[in-house]
Amino acid sequence: MEQHIQTASFVEMIVAKHAQTSNSDFDIILDDKVTLQNYCNALINKIFELKQSEFPSFINYQSSLVEEPVLWLNKLEKLIANNEALFTGKCALSRYNKLFYLIEKKRSDLQSSSVKDPKAHTLKKHINAENEDRYFSFYELKKLLDKTPCDNEKILLLTKEKHEYRQSNIEFINQKIPLFDEQCSKEIEQIYELGKLKSEFEKSKPNNCNNHSHFNKIQFNCNVNQFVDIFYQLHRELFSNGKPIIDGNINDMVAMIVHSFVDKDGNEISPQTVETILKPSRGDKRPKPHKRLDIDKLL
Repeated sequence: MEQHIQTASFVEMIVAKHAQTSNSDFDIILDDKVTLQNYCNALINKIFELKQSEFPSFINYQSSLVEEPVLWLNKLEKLIANNEALFTGKCALSRYNKLFYLIEKKRSDLQSSSVKDPKAHTLKKHINAENEDRYFSFYELKKLLDKTPCDNEKILLLTKEKHEYRQSNIEFINQKIPLFDEQCSKEIEQIYELGKLKSEFEKSKPNNCNNHSHFNKIQFNCNVNQFVDIFYQLHRELFSNGKPIIDGNINDMVAMIVHSFVDKDGNEISPQTVETILKPSRGDKRPKPHKRLDIDKLL
């Protein structure tokens, strides 16, 4: 293209020469010296050479070549935004919008904890269903669940996978095995049922004064977000000798709070609520400054 192309700061620039390329449709061809400007020029030219129907395959292919695909996608998004003026006219604008949609979708897929290993790794008989971008295999999901010790994390993963399946445009369903979402639902029911039985078994054990592992949950008498925010302050804001006053894994903190406390009405606390309040990005879920229990003043 004749227009001057504004660059984006790509860290990984995977290119091929004309004589060496094995996939000329989707490779970034560059016979000149690999510089940031030359790479960005070639990438923009490739975008305008491809048909819009080839964009998903192109993005998937390029993402598979780099070690940090999410970072590469971020830079691609920035490159397109920096050169918005090139995408004038109805056809070009359509390219612009489709690229942004596909980049966001691919980035979301990569950041998800879903089972998205290459299809070659899973036998066809173990794949419940497929859409354009991924497959759904309860067989693979079950292996991941077996490596997840926390029941709450298992339920979150199963629920997320179930809803992603239901919202997908499914192109293939394996009629020889149960539906993916039904298997997820049954697994969730089983986890809840086993958890309830374990709790009942624990309660039925005779009280033993020497058994210090048995205790009743402690009730706090403020709002849930005020109470959980205390742990947020001790973990994220208050330090001793350069280390957080409470140091540890967020999942462990969630489990500890949920298993040790009940709210001011004596009700169980939702692990999803606790996890959300503890996230640095969810300041909207923590108490307003005038309602916050300022722990720093007490130390």
